[in-house]
Amino acid sequence: MMILQVNQLSKSFGADTILNNIKLEVRNRDRIAIVGRNGAGKSTLLKIIAGQLSYEKGEIIKPKDITMGYLAQHTGLDSKLTIKEELLTVFDHLKAMEKEMRAIEEKMAAADPGELESIMKTYDRLQQEFRDKGGYQYEADVRSVLHGLGFSHFDDSTQVQSLSGGQKTRLALGKLLLTQPDLLILDEPTNHLDIDTLTWLEHYLQGYSGAILIVSHDRYFLDKVVNQVYEVSRAESKKYHGNYSAYLDQKAAQYEKDIKIYEKQQDEIAKLQDFVDRNLARASTTKRAQSRRKQLERMEVMSKPLGDEKSANFHFDITKQSGNEVLRVQDLTISYENQPPLLTEVSFMLTRGESAALVGPNGIGKSTLLKTLMDTLKPDHGTISYGSNVSVGYYDQEQAELTSSKRVLDELWDEYPGLPEKEIRTCLGNFLFSGDDVLKPVHSLSGGEKARLALAKLMLQKANFLILDEPTNHLDLDSKEVLENALIDYPGTLLFVSHDRYFINRIATRVLELSPNHIEEYLGDYDYYTEKKTEQLELEKMNQQEETEKTPAAVKSDSKRSYEEEKEWKKKERQRLRRIEEIETAVQNIEENISHNDELLCDPEVYQDHEKVQAIHADNEKLNQELETLLSEWEELSTEES
Repeated sequence: MMILQVNQLSKSFGADTILNNIKLEVRNRDRIAIVGRNGAGKSTLLKIIAGQLSYEKGEIIKPKDITMGYLAQHTGLDSKLTIKEELLTVFDHLKAMEKEMRAIEEKMAAADPGELESIMKTYDRLQQEFRDKGGYQYEADVRSVLHGLGFSHFDDSTQVQSLSGGQKTRLALGKLLLTQPDLLILDEPTNHLDIDTLTWLEHYLQGYSGAILIVSHDRYFLDKVVNQVYEVSRAESKKYHGNYSAYLDQKAAQYEKDIKIYEKQQDEIAKLQDFVDRNLARASTTKRAQSRRKQLERMEVMSKPLGDEKSANFHFDITKQSGNEVLRVQDLTISYENQPPLLTEVSFMLTRGESAALVGPNGIGKSTLLKTLMDTLKPDHGTISYGSNVSVGYYDQEQAELTSSKRVLDELWDEYPGLPEKEIRTCLGNFLFSGDDVLKPVHSLSGGEKARLALAKLMLQKANFLILDEPTNHLDLDSKEVLENALIDYPGTLLFVSHDRYFINRIATRVLELSPNHIEEYLGDYDYYTEKKTEQLELEKMNQQEETEKTPAAVKSDSKRSYEEEKEWKKKERQRLRRIEEIETAVQNIEENISHNDELLCDPEVYQDHEKVQAIHADNEKLNQELETLLSEWEELSTEES
């Protein structure tokens, strides 16, 4: 079913044409990515489709009953409600239906037999509609979204207004997902998400029942989620089938094909023109020459295929080689003033030429660890030792080292005053700052431009050990690829934090997983890391299962616990397993009772007796509450570690 059509759409800001003759089609269950350079008009297109911006030409066609949900890049909720209360507002219509059902039940209790049947029909219709719209599961959906987006550990009383900007954006995403619109329009939804949350969102969107229109610079995410790609380039759009990697392959193949056809035509034109030039004046060959000239005039000459738009062009060099041991961190403990330790007993080592990715959930302390390595923060305990001839270059994701009042040219030149202006301008040109761009004040730059300027400063430093904190943030897809290629060829050592799994896969030779009290090392890229994590989880489950199946004698022979600890553990384990059995029996009984009550409500002798109906509904409501409580306890006990 067609959900949305965009035909010949054009949009300008002043004299600048941003979008021109854009075509786009969205059908049910489509997963569409819109890709292109920063400033290409991707967000503008989403805003137009969502009704947030006007347009000059073209049309947008969609059925009247289609619902759309739009998440802008910097959307954030601001409310005095708690986190859960805010998400539950999505289901106010279900709460109203529930209230109406309770009112009808009271009405049935007081109704005379003549009007009872009519009231019962109304009640049955309302109850069915309530069930179809998810009335009996919406609270479970809210819990699932809170858990998936990393809010499960928040206190129930936490208010939305107390959250950080990134957390408010995450909550806005969760609220939008719960509305379940026919068309979900997402502009950079992966911002502010850690890897675990990104993985959850990928699975959620893969199973989403509606269509999705998405702008994202996360290539790994796009590969997992989308099945179509629209590229916006030079104000126009072009459609490709498949995920992001398929789009890159198709685009490269099409360009190569077009170039060959163009070059073949140019050769043909050159030969025809040469024949005309040599033979037009000769009486014996003039007719043939005139024929060739007419052939040239009738020929539809191809324009030269346009390759990619101009890209940044840079590489990282070093002035001298470091010793073999670059960094040794031993028993590091870090905390903020008057706060409990954020990290304890962190130890790891890096040797020359390694490229290590530091991963972990948001808030675990990755950026804090990097700042401690740079001596911006002082550790409470432990040692940080750099090897011989190590020179460190640091990329700060917040670009705090950029001076907002300076011009772009001066930001670089003041740092390296010994370089001639021409060389500074050439360097800035390599990072796409040309002409008057170099005279702009730093504070007027976009996030992507600031990122490129910070990378330009880092390149000129020529350090042999680079510490990078989220270097791909704010970069468009093309700039990310240029950065990746530069870092792959870099002859020094790398330690970086990134949530970009595609980037980690291309750059990392080691993955360091940070937890509050240690670092776990994995020798490989991101895919290898996830594979090993999966193996570890499966092994832990197998071990837990084996432990529960062991005889008391085997447990005693294998256990490292003391006799008293072992005795206490076995006692608790018996209690846990016994309680699980009790819950499963109780759940089965409750479900049978609910089923029996539902059958009674279909019995004419029962549904004509309003008192019995009311009593049955009250009993069912109580049983459903008991069922939910028992299932929550069962889930907790089943996942509890022995």
